[in-house]
Amino acid sequence: MDTGTRDMKLFWTCFISLIATSFGFIVRATIMDDWAKQFGLSETQKGEIFGVGLWPFAISIVLFSLIIDRIGYGVALAFAFVCHALFIVIVIAAPSLVAGGANGYWILYLGSFIGALGNGTVEAVINPVVATMFSKDKTKWLNILHAGWPGGLVLGGILALALGESTDWRYKVALVGIPVMAYGALLLTCKFPVNERVTAGVSFRDMLKEVGFFGAFLVSTLIVFELSNVAEKFGVKVGSEELAFKAGPIDFTQSMLVKFGISGVLSLVFGLYTMSLGRPIFVFLMLIMMPLAITELGTDSWIGDLMTPEMKGLGLPGVSVLIYTSFIMMVLRFCAGPIIHKLSPLGLLALSSALAIAGLFSLSMATGVMILAAATLYAFGKTFFWPTMLGVVAEQFPKGGALTLNTISGLGMLAVGILGSPLLGNVQDKQIDNELADKNPALHAKIAGELKPSVFGSYRAIDEAKVKELSAEDKETVTKVREAAKKGALKTVALFPVGMLVAYLLLLLYFKSKGGYAPVSLDGSKPATAGH
Repeated sequence: MDTGTRDMKLFWTCFISLIATSFGFIVRATIMDDWAKQFGLSETQKGEIFGVGLWPFAISIVLFSLIIDRIGYGVALAFAFVCHALFIVIVIAAPSLVAGGANGYWILYLGSFIGALGNGTVEAVINPVVATMFSKDKTKWLNILHAGWPGGLVLGGILALALGESTDWRYKVALVGIPVMAYGALLLTCKFPVNERVTAGVSFRDMLKEVGFFGAFLVSTLIVFELSNVAEKFGVKVGSEELAFKAGPIDFTQSMLVKFGISGVLSLVFGLYTMSLGRPIFVFLMLIMMPLAITELGTDSWIGDLMTPEMKGLGLPGVSVLIYTSFIMMVLRFCAGPIIHKLSPLGLLALSSALAIAGLFSLSMATGVMILAAATLYAFGKTFFWPTMLGVVAEQFPKGGALTLNTISGLGMLAVGILGSPLLGNVQDKQIDNELADKNPALHAKIAGELKPSVFGSYRAIDEAKVKELSAEDKETVTKVREAAKKGALKTVALFPVGMLVAYLLLLLYFKSKGGYAPVSLDGSKPATAGH
């Protein structure tokens, strides 16, 4: 396709639809404490609501990737529009529903779940559309496209903050309707392209072969584990929690084995149909995508909350750190082309990992104005992670069409929703509980809550209702313990880019042994973004 007026209008429709997804993300980040106070949420429950705003993304992005070439990109984006509209309506109605006897946690959970389905559908559309539109310059244009994500975080965050802390949080949720209505209107006039995989005559089964058994196993395992966790909240048990066997630090329960068995059967059926184990490098990239997504989106989910204590000293809300780093990301992603040509996609990802390590460790220790310096370093680190990984997949596995491109995104969101966001909340709850139990057992006895289940095992969160009844001195003690736990969470997540750096260095060595990184083209021509 050329880049005429019609095509650029389609590009901007994709761009604005991505802004809509980030509006929902930043608005939830700015009002999560309001939700916690109004609906009595623990830190882990906050993490679970952050998480359900992410992991259902994988369900819609993978499912639509399998059928999107048949139903059309326009139909899929219309479905996303409906989901986003429902998210706004359900969440705004939450206080009224709770007044009628509904559970606030579950209303927010349901609304976030539907919104996440819409987010996944958006990405199921926009990534293959842009990769097809700019088939000779995929990584550059995917980076420009994904400037819409931080752009939406900046714009949505500024608008939410402009409304002020005293404004009812429902007005902030209504802000999401601005980009949703915009891309919905543009959608009516767009004509979508045929995917390059379809144009090149690559069959549906050949597309599935790129993912194969191992790729399907990674995705299905995470989906099965999360769906079973949700089912258990409704009292439906998937196996028992009795210990089956212990392997190193992991206690494998009967329930875990049942879940692995279900995902194994699903993956085996997929593998037998495709007669493929999956492309080894693609499966390796899938494994890298999990810590990558947690490093970027898992941290971004919590960064406002984690940095609130430090930012108060500067007279700024904690979410301003996310807005600031997002602004840097937006600018840099628009300038991605020359940087990619200079370093190659894998070189850029390795450098980004090193910067993310330094940035996260710095944020966990910084105070005062040094927070901005540490946040700048972290922003430079995380900027190119997501779109450049998509670019590598699009350039190396064009036969996979929408499936490989969107499976990698889906797996990333699954990792954030199932592991990343709950992990950061769980780390805080456990550290707070242990710290108080060890150093102030009398205070711990006053406010300790009941044991609660999570994907990381049982935990004990402090009871917020009991905290409100404490003396001013005891409240101050609890606040200090909480602030220390937030710093500890940042140090924990800084370990993920360490593994990523090693993985990217190994990939650089692999491609060097093959003569250097170069994109694969289905039509046999050499793309303009051929790596070094």
